[in-house]
Amino acid sequence: MMLSEFFELFQFLFVVTFTTFLFNCVEYDILFANRAVNHTGPGQNPLDRNKVTLPDAILPSQQCTERIQENSWIIFLLIMAAIFWVYRMIKVFCNVLHYWEIRQFYIKALKIRMGELCNFTWQEVQDRLISLQREQQMCIHKKELTELDIYHRILRFKNYMVAMVNKSLLPVQLQLPLLGNLVFLTQGLKYNFELILFWGPGSLFQNKWNLHPKYKRAGNRLELAQQLSRVILLMGVANLLLCPFILVWQVLYAFFSYTEVIRREPGSLGARRWSLYGRLYLRHFNELDHELHGRLGRGYKPTSKYMNSFTSPLLTVLAKNVAFFSGSVLAVLIALTVYDEDVLTVQHILTAITVLGVVITITRSFIPDEHMVWCPEQLLQCVLAHIHYMPDHWRDNANKSETRDEVAQLFQYKAVFILEELLSPIVTPFILIFLLRNKSLEIIDFFRNFTVEVVGVGDICSFAQMDIRRHGNPLWMSEGQTEASVYQQAENGKTELSLMHFTIKNPHWQPPQESSVFISHLKEKVHQDAQGGPPTQLLLSEAPLCSSLLSNESGNAPDNLLASVLAHPILTASGLPGRDRRFVPPSTAASAAASVLASLSISHSQLPHASRSHSHVLLPSTHPDSTMYCSDRTVIDSMSASDSRIRSTTMLSEFALAEMSLHAIYMHEVHQQNSLPHQRTSGQWQNPMPMRDLISNTGSQTHSGHTAVHLSSMPTPLRLGGWTEEEEEDAEEEEVLNRGSTPKQDSRSSC
Repeated sequence: MMLSEFFELFQFLFVVTFTTFLFNCVEYDILFANRAVNHTGPGQNPLDRNKVTLPDAILPSQQCTERIQENSWIIFLLIMAAIFWVYRMIKVFCNVLHYWEIRQFYIKALKIRMGELCNFTWQEVQDRLISLQREQQMCIHKKELTELDIYHRILRFKNYMVAMVNKSLLPVQLQLPLLGNLVFLTQGLKYNFELILFWGPGSLFQNKWNLHPKYKRAGNRLELAQQLSRVILLMGVANLLLCPFILVWQVLYAFFSYTEVIRREPGSLGARRWSLYGRLYLRHFNELDHELHGRLGRGYKPTSKYMNSFTSPLLTVLAKNVAFFSGSVLAVLIALTVYDEDVLTVQHILTAITVLGVVITITRSFIPDEHMVWCPEQLLQCVLAHIHYMPDHWRDNANKSETRDEVAQLFQYKAVFILEELLSPIVTPFILIFLLRNKSLEIIDFFRNFTVEVVGVGDICSFAQMDIRRHGNPLWMSEGQTEASVYQQAENGKTELSLMHFTIKNPHWQPPQESSVFISHLKEKVHQDAQGGPPTQLLLSEAPLCSSLLSNESGNAPDNLLASVLAHPILTASGLPGRDRRFVPPSTAASAAASVLASLSISHSQLPHASRSHSHVLLPSTHPDSTMYCSDRTVIDSMSASDSRIRSTTMLSEFALAEMSLHAIYMHEVHQQNSLPHQRTSGQWQNPMPMRDLISNTGSQTHSGHTAVHLSSMPTPLRLGGWTEEEEEDAEEEEVLNRGSTPKQDSRSSC
């Protein structure tokens, strides 16, 4: 981390110095041979007198300095760059001191040497930290730290950001005439959000762990909203004034970073990446950066396959013809250079060859694979298994371009990412001044209503407590367990899915009573649905076939198990028997997932002690040494080659990831079953309903003596917008499978 900080300083210094040199110290008329250069000397070859060398095109240092001094704009920009560099250097120096303290804490307190740190998992580091608290009482406000306390300290501000994205407060959506509804969120805009809300001058937090007391009172909410509006206005004006300088830096940095990559691999612009908005929308509450990165990394391939399955016949025809004409010209130029290399000295020949190569590479990216199978619903189900969140109107609409466009906002082209970052200095001031200011009252109400004070931790977002009673959604298996109004509910099952994810990732964490009741109810529902599902042994026997159908190249046990659950309904609906040659009645993904999850819920006593110590658990038990969800020996033995491999931390972690994927599939299926027919949606994104219209009066209440919870009392439960939350129960595909018929096909191969 220290090395990275130092190199960032040197990068900035290099870009500024090199750009200044290129603009003021190079004679381009000589470099481009627009002006003749005559080298004369006693030992000079007459044939070399007119050749241009690099020293000929570089001005002497004295002349270069004079040019810089004569240009007042260059002087001003250099002064601005120097001020920013000094500020960054001071910040880097402070960060280095913090990094050194962290290093000493790991070595002396946690007894982990730097050479061994790469061999430790986060759970092992966390266990040592919890043990150290019992011995030395680092946190004086409470005797013991829990895993959730540690996550709250690390992710305090990020949990707020995830909650605001979930409740559609951020980012501000743009309605453009031709492009429609766009979600614009860049690094610069996110930096401004954090500066305004968390740690900048005039922010809502008075330090790194406490919200300012005045924002917890409802009496002066209008005055505070006006104050926040002024802060946002000043920040927008500052961004507008700095726009030219930031824009120049963005252009220069992009030029130096991507020009060589584009020349070498033009197709890299057509590659996709998870957008910044997608990382916030898909992030669980209390999910660390490395956990999110690993989860989305596993979902990269299926999401890419889904996005690439959409092709335009018109664009394909145009791409083929452009590639043909460009390739013909390029072939002639290459043949001429092979015949006589002097052709390369002709003006713009190398440029033409490079440009034609880039054009051919780009056009080929629009030509689909002729062996591609059209299977959007199945691919989108594979995507859901890893990203865990999906709007209701995507179901049974995976083949529509509207769904693809919404997925593209989460999984954008790299070219779109670069373009957004280049436009960010121009767009950010207008978003702050004209759009974000209108949400000032909603933001003030959000922080007052959803802030919780936890002893030993400070103020955190109440959604991060994953409290089913306060933030659960009845349509996500929380019916009868939650008291939350529509305003207080997390959207898209964020509370329930985050609770399951955190419980699996932290098997020794003891959830509170309300969460334990929810998890117990989920286990009962799983066992109930598993009775009508396919046998686990049949799913395991089909695993290699299902992995092949889903093009799963990894082929390890957890991935094969997940693939068998995803593909089993398709296999049974088509009448394809399993490896035991028995016909199995058609089943859904929910019943298949329930069957596997139920088989993972036996007593931990059947597992070796080494496995139990790291097993990923889900359901509470009265016995202090018992686990919640353990892997069935039958399941494990059928999918692994040796006991030692199962005992390994890596394999247990892989099984935990597969287990969470199965829960995501199962909970989404049950959610669809619980949805009401009259809650169907048209599949369009909804504009957020202003929170000011939802909140008429607010209050506060105390949470179990340890936390002070500030939640509003909502007399009219209106729904907040964002991702469409109107429920949909369009079970056409499930009915087709139950009838044993095949889905409708188009002109391409389909499954």
